[in-house]
Amino acid sequence: MQGKKVVIIGSAYPLRGGLSNFNERLAREFISVGYETTIYTFSLQYPSILFPGKTQLSSEPKPQDLDIRVVINSVNPTNWVKWGRKIRKLKPDLVIMKFWIPFMAPCLGTLARIICRNRKTRVITIIDNLVPHEKRPFDNTLTTYFARSVDGFLAMSRAVFEQVELFVRKKPKIFSPHPVYDVFGKKTDKVRARKKLSIDENGKYILFFGFIRDYKGLDLLLEAMANPEIKAQNIKLLVAGEYYTDPKPYNHMIEQNDLNDYVVLHTDFIPDSAVGLYFSAADLVVQPYKTATQSGVTQIAYHFEVPMIITNVGGLAEFVPHEKVGYIVDPDPASIADGILRFFNTADRSHFLNHLKEEKKKYSWDFFLGKIFELKDIIETKQ
Repeated sequence: MQGKKVVIIGSAYPLRGGLSNFNERLAREFISVGYETTIYTFSLQYPSILFPGKTQLSSEPKPQDLDIRVVINSVNPTNWVKWGRKIRKLKPDLVIMKFWIPFMAPCLGTLARIICRNRKTRVITIIDNLVPHEKRPFDNTLTTYFARSVDGFLAMSRAVFEQVELFVRKKPKIFSPHPVYDVFGKKTDKVRARKKLSIDENGKYILFFGFIRDYKGLDLLLEAMANPEIKAQNIKLLVAGEYYTDPKPYNHMIEQNDLNDYVVLHTDFIPDSAVGLYFSAADLVVQPYKTATQSGVTQIAYHFEVPMIITNVGGLAEFVPHEKVGYIVDPDPASIADGILRFFNTADRSHFLNHLKEEKKKYSWDFFLGKIFELKDIIETKQ
């Protein structure tokens, strides 16, 4: 791989969150096989008026092993032209762009168009979603602009793989599942983790993890928690993640259903250094999504070998074999409650653990990187 270069354009330190975690982990995988790797991240990712959280910045230490340039302004076309030309002159073999919302399409699409003019660099996009969960005017127009700018698509769910055809035809595309998130350290002893989180060391805990957005179905899970049998067993819900929507309806549901003793709210942003504590403390991870393609939460649960309940929407069920690593349920409170009770009443924990250990082998970063190279080869064959 001597002399090979890759540029990743997308979120990275000092920005926080799963997108940054993904891009930084991918950069390390490229470095491990000999690529000179640089991340060009955003000096401005979202204007503050469009950002629903408290801060976009990480509180963690800067990664010392990565070359991260904080230079891309998502709303400044002059900036796109400047950095597109600079990256074009570098002539990297690959540019990788993570695409997740149409808002980023003008920036990333323009960069891709400029970079491709050097006739050497292949631009590949790794797509979380092409059709967003929360729709806005001009989504399709913006996404089409981006889709036409890149050389190939790597979709992390089969549902998104099929979506590519809605925006562009005859461009190479490939499917590869989201790799395991192995960046949050090793699993901690359950009792120790619970002590650190100041929760009952001997209780029964389910975990809802990640940014709280309406499509993720926390309201469905709160309704499920009102089930009398769940209350009778003193099963508790640990909510770990920052509100990216109005918290009032959720707080009202907790009061209305008398759930104050059954729901533990840790609704600040969870820093990377604390993620492992939450998964280590949990008996079960529940993803009650109303819509979805794939989820990084699934891959964190695999890393920490925690059984899951997921709703049968989008591409989620592709990655959670029913009755092997968890349960697939309908996206309604009764079905979610039945899954929770089934787990605590009858599940063989060792059965789930054995399958989790085996299943997660499918989601290695080495395999994922191989799929990127496979897509690059397909692109070059078609040129």
